[in-house]
Amino acid sequence: MKISGIDIEKNIDNIKKQIETDKTLLSPSIRAAIDLLLLIVTLLSQRLGLNSRNSSKPPSSDPNRKKKPNANSSNASGGQLGHKGTTLPLDERPDINHKIVLDRTLLPPGSYTDMGVETRQVVDIEFKRVVTQYQAQILENEFGKRFVAPFPTGVNSRIQYGNGLKAHAVYLSQYQLLPYERIREYFTDQLNIPLSSGSLYNFINTAYRHLDETNALEFIKESLKNESVLHADETGININGQRQWLHNASSLKWTYLSAHEKRGCDAINAIGILPDFTGVMCHDHWKPYYRYDCQHALCNAHHLRELTRAYEQDGKSWAETMRIFLIELNQEVEDSGGVISDKRQLMSRLQYRDILKEGEHESPPPAIIVGKRGRPKKSKSRNLLERLQSYEDDVLRFMVDKIVPFTNNQGENDLRMVKVQQKISGCFRSKHGSVMFFGLRSYLSSCKKQGVSASTALSLLLNGALPNIFPPAE
Repeated sequence: MKISGIDIEKNIDNIKKQIETDKTLLSPSIRAAIDLLLLIVTLLSQRLGLNSRNSSKPPSSDPNRKKKPNANSSNASGGQLGHKGTTLPLDERPDINHKIVLDRTLLPPGSYTDMGVETRQVVDIEFKRVVTQYQAQILENEFGKRFVAPFPTGVNSRIQYGNGLKAHAVYLSQYQLLPYERIREYFTDQLNIPLSSGSLYNFINTAYRHLDETNALEFIKESLKNESVLHADETGININGQRQWLHNASSLKWTYLSAHEKRGCDAINAIGILPDFTGVMCHDHWKPYYRYDCQHALCNAHHLRELTRAYEQDGKSWAETMRIFLIELNQEVEDSGGVISDKRQLMSRLQYRDILKEGEHESPPPAIIVGKRGRPKKSKSRNLLERLQSYEDDVLRFMVDKIVPFTNNQGENDLRMVKVQQKISGCFRSKHGSVMFFGLRSYLSSCKKQGVSASTALSLLLNGALPNIFPPAE
């Protein structure tokens, strides 16, 4: 590995050779201290070389990162020839009509016939508050007893916020991830509605309570258990200053997010989805997932990054060969409609194993040191090689099963907005606040995946209903 043109590994190897031949360094403690320092230099230099291409670090952490150019093409940017474009259609029922009449005094002399009109429309938006007033009639009989006409259901206070306003506020908070203070400013400045942070919290709590009452989250969990392919992932989160873990189980239709104090099987079992799942689980080879009785498919996006690191930092040519092989195999599978023939599967497996055999020569197992306790430490390249050998079926399952994807990107995408929320707000201030957020995000993500907009989903929820992707209320 080179940093600023200096080959770190080569220089360290030279130093080690000099130490071995230097007879003046008789003290074992000095040799041990030098070995430790060289190890630290190696580890730090490897960290300097990590980026989003060869590790799980996000692209935003890359130093001086440049925007990737578009794929090579001779076509100009924009819509291509034959592309069916769309344009803003004229509205058949405009809200405001302005008739423009010609000033005949400005026209040349002559006789004119009215030939109709030429129409142009301007689409704009209007921010305003809408106040609906209910006046209930009061009747009094001869005995002085009064009778008041009943107000519509839900109109309980002298003045209150409507469900449309509540849905919009919850949308801005739970879907667009705006902080409470910015939402308060928005309602005050744009709509002249003094909305407090406490009111916003109550709106979110009301939405979550309706979600809980309708058992929508339980339906999502049961639906995920019956999916053919399930994506699983987890990430660390901050709840009231404490480190917790957000677990995700998702598919192309459903998303379920839940936080837990633990990361392993205790949390997974408490959530209650993976223990009952029997399809194919896509994940990043986190060992607790292998405790569940189902088929597994490993995320090859992780493998590509690890192979890149093994090639760039450790100089393992087998890793670059394997990286190119997986990319080309994935392209072949896509071109073949999601699965390749049995013959091509066999040939690909043999090629896969041949590459790993080359890796055995480049990344041999560590030598056993006589007299040293414990197992010898393996390099990252060696660990990756052994994992690819031991889990061949799970690495290559995407070429065998049409429904299995090449990566676990679906699971990671469903966690991404939570990480964005953490960047914006820093943490969740309370346990209940996080429960509401993850519940509503699970609901909104599931709705969006099936064509129901977040605004529509929240409007229905605050009116006590659910989209038709959920079963009707009994």
